[in-house]
Amino acid sequence: MPKLWNETIEEHRRAVREAVLETAAALVAEQGLRGVTMSRIAEQSGIGRATLYKYFPDVESILVAWHERQIVGHLAELSALRDRPGTPGERLEAVLERYALIQQQRHGHGGELSALMHSGDHVTHAEQHLRHFVRELLTEGVQAGEVRDDVLPDELAGYCLHALAGAAGLPSKAAVRRLVAVTLAGLRPQG
Repeated sequence: MPKLWNETIEEHRRAVREAVLETAAALVAEQGLRGVTMSRIAEQSGIGRATLYKYFPDVESILVAWHERQIVGHLAELSALRDRPGTPGERLEAVLERYALIQQQRHGHGGELSALMHSGDHVTHAEQHLRHFVRELLTEGVQAGEVRDDVLPDELAGYCLHALAGAAGLPSKAAVRRLVAVTLAGLRPQG
């Protein structure tokens, strides 16, 4: 097949996949996990059920694919903050604040949906990736004298990520920022 034809087909597949993912996420938000069926997703996204089944075997696989896409986007956003100009402390603060805000937004997933979304290899891989680059920022902060050196950076990375997971229950961005400030205070050099 000509290259242009292949690119057109791939673009169409991406568009169908994106439409399915967005439709499923919107339906779950409106009706809850139990109210979403393959038929409803096909109908709402404007494709046939047979076509939908060519892309995904069930609702769960659609939601996992949607979540994987969300995680990739969050990691890209956090990586951009990590890689921007500034001191290690400034970049660390930006990463931790955005991570905490993501955790706060995640709070709306609900029990059953949250259990489904956060129990896969994609989540484990993302958590390891995040911990690694937070640890790198902390190491840079230690070298710059902005982060305490009496605790290993790996331990501090765990402290940060666990502490900021608590943002999931916070009612406002101001509360999230206060939690980030408390977390950052625990990172400052002692003395």
